[in-house]
Amino acid sequence: MAAPTNPAPTQKRSGGGSETDALEDADPPAAWEPQPGPQSAFVASTLFEVIYGGARGGGKTDAALGEFARHAEAHGKAAKGLLVRRTRVALVPTIERAREIYGAMGATWQEQKSRFVWPNGAMLYVRYLDRDQDADAYQGHDYTRVYVEELTQFASPRPIDKLKATLRSAAGAPCAFRATCNPGGPGHAWVKARYIDAGPYNIIEENGLSRVFIPARLSDNPRLSEADPLYVERLRQSGSAELVRAWLEGDWNVIEGSFFDKWSGRNVVRPFAVPELWTRVRSLDWGYAAPFSVGWWAVASDDTTADSDVGPLVIPRGALVRYREWYGSTGRPNQGLRLEAEAVANGIVERERGEKIHNAVADPAIFSTQGGPSIGERLRVAGVWFRPADNTRVGKAGALSGWDQMRARIAGQGKGPMLFVFDTCRDFIRTVPVLQHDPDRPEDLDTTAEDHVADEARYACLSRPLTAGPPVVPSNPRDLWGRAAKPPVNWKVA
Repeated sequence: MAAPTNPAPTQKRSGGGSETDALEDADPPAAWEPQPGPQSAFVASTLFEVIYGGARGGGKTDAALGEFARHAEAHGKAAKGLLVRRTRVALVPTIERAREIYGAMGATWQEQKSRFVWPNGAMLYVRYLDRDQDADAYQGHDYTRVYVEELTQFASPRPIDKLKATLRSAAGAPCAFRATCNPGGPGHAWVKARYIDAGPYNIIEENGLSRVFIPARLSDNPRLSEADPLYVERLRQSGSAELVRAWLEGDWNVIEGSFFDKWSGRNVVRPFAVPELWTRVRSLDWGYAAPFSVGWWAVASDDTTADSDVGPLVIPRGALVRYREWYGSTGRPNQGLRLEAEAVANGIVERERGEKIHNAVADPAIFSTQGGPSIGERLRVAGVWFRPADNTRVGKAGALSGWDQMRARIAGQGKGPMLFVFDTCRDFIRTVPVLQHDPDRPEDLDTTAEDHVADEARYACLSRPLTAGPPVVPSNPRDLWGRAAKPPVNWKVA
């Protein structure tokens, strides 16, 4: 679909390069108009949901503010908007830029009520959602526009969906949801799945409502480059090569600061016939309202070559290979199927019919009883057995703790990784590589994200722990300096 070309607001200053991290140079007050290309497409779209994002410096903040300026001019006092960001600090540059744009239209900023008011009665509230529960406070409100800046900062879509429920107008003004975002952040996975994967300008219809993703790149905002020619160079000094690439190109496949930072294409292989002699392990992370995750793993008994998108790979002896998965989700991010234990057991039996499972581990919580049979017992009665998994996430055992075990297998050494995933295991590939560190406990991952597959994979890794073998002794046993300086560790399967 080509970018819409509806006429922009009349007469005026180009909607330039202000992002929350790079404000446009101050010009004499003038009304605002979008720049040609994606910014104009965003402002002109009449679809219910429009997501504008990708690269930094693409003019996203200006696009959101300018879209409401157009809406306010067209609908007067019937126009009532809400713009939110994750934190109060992040709102400061957005408000400053809004005062520049809206001041030219005669709108005034009311600090105490945190809103802009137009002479014609239009209003835009500017707020922050520090916690997901803050969205509950907006129940009963009504808006014709809801804007979310940096959508990927929200780990779950739930608070966003609650805000969308406020979109209604007794005066008949058109209601719409608009958001801007960059790759990365705790909400990367659900935003990518819901909006980005459909492709740019590809309109998706669902339950009578339409949505579209409009990509933004720095090249779409020439005004910023003209006003600040060193902007790109400063970005290059602000992060890793992968992060800068994501910032400049809007690449949603680049994951910066991820918890499993050694994950790569070398961990993904094309399906092959798993040898019968390989030990097979089943792992489960239970969920009802939230998704459950079942993974089937094979332990390589000999070095094996497999195909992948990066070329032939050696699967070392002792490596774990995820050859099948069942993710109990409705298809909506982090929403479970609400299946009873017996139905899950039947699904497992059907999927592994004809094969022998040598070990099965599950979250120990399913074995707790509260006045009746536990979930673990109900699964066993229905024909699927599990034993309680080691649920260590972070511990004093160093490499023996859960996440360290999983990271060690992903990274591997010598011949390559010790954990591989068939490319048909899409929910592992979709959710695990993008998981982020817990901001309050960096050695753990952020559990507000979609972490069910990761937990289940951790149980599998701890069922086949890697342990450190004896250090390699220097050629000169008396060379204590060499021994201290070169502490190689040989991994082996316990």
